[in-house]
Amino acid sequence: MLPLSDKIFSASESDFEKTALEVFRFQFKEVEIYRLFCQSLKRTPNSVTQLTDIPFLPIEFFKSYRVIKQGAEAVKVFESSGTTGSIPSRHYVADTGIYERSFLKGFDAFYGKPEDYTILALLPSYLERGNSSLVYMADKLIRLSGKKESGFFLNEFEKLRGILLDLKARGEKVILLGVTFALLDFAELFNTHFPELIIMETGGMKGKREELTREEVHEKLCAAFGVSKIHSEYGMTELLSQAYSKGEGIFESVPWMKIITRDVYDPLKLQEPGKAGAVNIIDLANVLSCSFIATNDIAKVNENGSFEILGRMDNAEIRGCNLMVL
Repeated sequence: MLPLSDKIFSASESDFEKTALEVFRFQFKEVEIYRLFCQSLKRTPNSVTQLTDIPFLPIEFFKSYRVIKQGAEAVKVFESSGTTGSIPSRHYVADTGIYERSFLKGFDAFYGKPEDYTILALLPSYLERGNSSLVYMADKLIRLSGKKESGFFLNEFEKLRGILLDLKARGEKVILLGVTFALLDFAELFNTHFPELIIMETGGMKGKREELTREEVHEKLCAAFGVSKIHSEYGMTELLSQAYSKGEGIFESVPWMKIITRDVYDPLKLQEPGKAGAVNIIDLANVLSCSFIATNDIAKVNENGSFEILGRMDNAEIRGCNLMVL
């Protein structure tokens, strides 16, 4: 029998519910804060028999509690950026190997092998923190790319532009991964016509600039780089998996991650596909913490499981890896 950490990556779409229920039973037993939360709702393994019965832990719990399997030691603690004066979320990760397996399998599914690309990361605010899950992922992808030009950039815009133009002249495949405000700053200083470039924004103005809609951001970036569409990455500190959009803000998840929406006013009532609601995320890669998280994002989920982030709930803090409000 496969260990649970292997099963989550090998389960077929038809097995997703069965695997999720197995993860729920495991976490109810092994993750104390999640068990107490479930018990407060009178949801136990005896009463949870289908996917829609599983309780979703409010994401705010990651600010106040160690959400991790009992007896496990955290080998890495990822921390959210938050805003000045706010309490950051902390994700206590017991096995970084599961995280690496998740983001590498996800990248491969959407883009292929990292070694096929030169990967440039424009992540100034994340680099300054040093405990970002996004930086951890980007660093691994950069090292696996094996290209001498691959790397991180703070505010070295002229150097970055020179590298982009050189790579364009050589016909190289390039991904420019960047936080939204930094990509906009770069675009306003330099028009770098590179139609083949993959620009992947991670969202977030983080108080650095005036908030813009996704359409406004993408329009500005398309004009500056001469590309037809902007890619996006959707992830957060509390997750070990990502969803990706290859344009138009329509995201698709990896097979071990599922987006469900709930009623904004009744957190225990789930929405039907096509109706906007608050985002619940099932991330089976979070097997050693909590795989069932109620976030403050607002989304519309389509019948095929793809989704569009529409904004954030009122009074929710602006978060570093979440997309802009509309």
